[in-house]
Amino acid sequence: MRIIGGSHRGRRLVDWEESGIRPMRDFVRSALFNILSEIVPDATFLDLYAGTGSVGLEALSRGARTCTFVDASAAACAITRRNLDDFDLLEVGEVIEGDALRQVEELGRRGRRYDVVFIGPPYYRGLVPATLEGLGDGRLLSDDPVVVGEIHQTEEAGETYGVLSLVDARRYGDNRLLFYRIGEERDGEDEQRRDRGRASHPGDE
Repeated sequence: MRIIGGSHRGRRLVDWEESGIRPMRDFVRSALFNILSEIVPDATFLDLYAGTGSVGLEALSRGARTCTFVDASAAACAITRRNLDDFDLLEVGEVIEGDALRQVEELGRRGRRYDVVFIGPPYYRGLVPATLEGLGDGRLLSDDPVVVGEIHQTEEAGETYGVLSLVDARRYGDNRLLFYRIGEERDGEDEQRRDRGRASHPGDE
């Protein structure tokens, strides 16, 4: 697995496999960051259920100011730290070993605010809706955030969670990316199809 774009484009990530870890496929990661291309530079990024950190590392490569990686696996966190060290990104990457739902509460209590939050947990456990519930009070979010949840195509998530509203949904193979923002209505399905692949703010016209 390699970094796809930005200052570390082409650099190989540490290979690692463990049951329950589901690295985002390269073509999905590329699509995600094409959509977020105008948002990620200089953003504060939160990678929840980070696994070995491929999404957050991609964000840092593409100019994110900082990234916080959260995962319950000590081994996954160790791999993320190795990747950060290899890329000389330890100063801008923070790795937290712990339950993501608890860390959403804890980081909120600590006054952290993020511009982009990515939620990429194991499938079929209902963790994307549960995490969106935790984020819905807005304490952890900047004034104009984007929250992205990755779910299997057979899973469901709600239209609204507190201050967050679904503004876009894209399907890639057997998974979907759901985009939430504050106080915006979801784009129509026809508009989503026309805009598929467009590099823009999700939900913006």
